[in-house]
Amino acid sequence: MSSLGPPTKEEVQQLAADWYSKLDVHAPMVDILPLLATEELEMKFPEATLRNLADFESWYQRVIRIFFDEVHQIKKCEVKVAGDKANVDIIVKWEASVWNPPVARSQRIMLDAYQTWCVKRSQQTGRPVIVYYGVDDLKYHEGSARL
Repeated sequence: MSSLGPPTKEEVQQLAADWYSKLDVHAPMVDILPLLATEELEMKFPEATLRNLADFESWYQRVIRIFFDEVHQIKKCEVKVAGDKANVDIIVKWEASVWNPPVARSQRIMLDAYQTWCVKRSQQTGRPVIVYYGVDDLKYHEGSARL
């Protein structure tokens, strides 16, 4: 167990709020990378599995050029502390617009993303960081465009 102790429920909920806020505004890498573990990182998206910060940066730079007008709204953030980590079940409502040239108009994606996270304290900073981030399921809202 870390000498710093496990992340608290409140810290993990704040991390989730900060994460989604930064995704909404397409925050620069310097602001978003500190929220991710530098070691043991694994992120599973429907289209890719990322295993390090360089993988994340490549993925992130691609998706911020595809999606715009993003809004993430946390619907559930259930935190269970176990040992030196926190296991997190998250449901986030995600809305984003996408334009696929040469169509005349953008389309709106609206869905609930069911996710599982594992959060630990960074040994370098003492702050909670995402070690595992898994997108388990996507449930589209009626009338939503598809990915």
